[in-house]
Amino acid sequence: MLTNCRALGLGGSVLLAAGGLAAGALPAQVPFGLAILRRHPGWGVVIAYAGLVLLIAAWWRLGHLVRDGARDEPTPRQLMTTLAIWSAPLLLAPPLFSRDVYSYLAQGTMVGAGLDVYEYGPAYYGGPVAAEVPAIWQHTPTPYGPFFLLVATGVAAAAGAHLAAGVLGMRLVAVLGVVLLTAALPGLARRCGVDPAAALWLGALNPLVLAHLIAGAHNDAIMVGLLVAGLAAAAARHPAAGAVLVALAALVKAPAAVALVFVAAIWSEQATGRWRRVRTMLYAAAVATATTVVVTAVAGTGYGWVRALDTPVSTGNWSPMSVLGRLTGAILGTAHAVPMWRWIGLAAAVVVSAVLWLRRTDLGPVYALGLGLGAIVLFGPAMRPWYLLWGLVPLAAAAPDGRVRRVAAVACAALAVVVLPNGFAFGAEQVVQAVAGCVLAAGLAAALLARGQAPVVAR
Repeated sequence: MLTNCRALGLGGSVLLAAGGLAAGALPAQVPFGLAILRRHPGWGVVIAYAGLVLLIAAWWRLGHLVRDGARDEPTPRQLMTTLAIWSAPLLLAPPLFSRDVYSYLAQGTMVGAGLDVYEYGPAYYGGPVAAEVPAIWQHTPTPYGPFFLLVATGVAAAAGAHLAAGVLGMRLVAVLGVVLLTAALPGLARRCGVDPAAALWLGALNPLVLAHLIAGAHNDAIMVGLLVAGLAAAAARHPAAGAVLVALAALVKAPAAVALVFVAAIWSEQATGRWRRVRTMLYAAAVATATTVVVTAVAGTGYGWVRALDTPVSTGNWSPMSVLGRLTGAILGTAHAVPMWRWIGLAAAVVVSAVLWLRRTDLGPVYALGLGLGAIVLFGPAMRPWYLLWGLVPLAAAAPDGRVRRVAAVACAALAVVVLPNGFAFGAEQVVQAVAGCVLAAGLAAALLARGQAPVVAR
């Protein structure tokens, strides 16, 4: 049965990569004579969505095998091999579901040229890479931290004028983040009392990781990989190393900084003596501060990244708070509704995180962190499908409640299909094409899996 799941998922990945050649986030000047495929983006959408649905079906069916006590439950090593098989066709595919990789390269190029990316957007520098950045972000300073910019600068310098090489370089960085995540997750799950196979199924093999971290080459892969590695190090009685890794994650994307207080909580459980909670909190803060100072100095970007934390999000963002703001603004006829709701969301995220912090002993620090990061995504000003992974991966390692894991799995499957392969919004024609691909794949998957039992989400 594992072989069947692997074959179905591999077929899905191949179709997803093939569809991306016609409908993916390709540059304006398509390399390797692929321009003829760009003339048929509709077929590309159909094929890509068929592949995506097959991949989701294979993952969901694999969840039936990954059950505690199941006779033929795959081992963590077998699941890692499965992830490698499913990922392979996506490694050389064009960027999928987002054009952010071009922003990364443009920002890396600007840093290499000595420009302040916390002051200027890609349009200020110009050039062929900046031209690939969507118009909405052309004049927007980067929201990313100095550690990621250090990596992006290295990739941009190595690739030079070769855009395809730059894209592949950023994808390699994302793959290394996924490898780090996959390597650290089983050990963290064991220490949290969760089946490592179930943790890998939900946290590493899920379609959001494949479609957005690997195919999309998002820097969230580095953030989440460092975050999980830091939690695993802290749980393995290396809390100082854990604080360093989590600080590096926060120097990719700032929300990871929330994990520092939970690393301090793990540290305090391992410490002895008076005031150990205060001491370990101070230790974690000192380690994170030292890491930040060193990385910022090496990157040479200065501390503009602190100012960039309030980088504006797109007005059309579909986060719950932004949607409520637009609805309220339309009803009341005011332009202040969106920022008001975003502040309400921020306050709600702070309150939820504080409650989870107070309940960290009952829930466990890693489980509480996963719920807290989930709240930050839910109540935050911006939401993208891959943001769900911030909280989902810690939950995969620590959530004991089968209901929480089921809800998380359903959310992954649903959010995996809400973005077009080219990263832009749906039109009516693309909706029809995507539905056609989904229907074709669903029928094929049902026929191939007809002899098996109905999928059951891994506990």
